[in-house]
Amino acid sequence: MPIIINLDVMLARRKMRSRELAERIGITEQNVSLLKSGKVKGVRFDTLERICEVLECQPGDLLEYRSGDPATTP
Repeated sequence: MPIIINLDVMLARRKMRSRELAERIGITEQNVSLLKSGKVKGVRFDTLERICEVLECQPGDLLEYRSGDPATTP
C-alpha cells in the first residue's frame, strides 16, 4: 500500500502507549493497533482529528505517501 501510517513513530516521539491513546480518543486499543499496522482501509476524519489533537501533530505527520512497487516499499 503506498499510504504509510506513522502512528507508531508519533507515539514514540510523544512517549505515549497505544493504550493511553486509545483511552484518550475513545477507540479500542485493538483499533489503534490496526491503525499502526496499516491494516485498515480508511480512517474517519473525526478519529484522525482526535489523534492529532492528543498527539499535538498534523495529519501529514501520521500519513505518508510512497510511490512505487508496494512489495519493495518498507
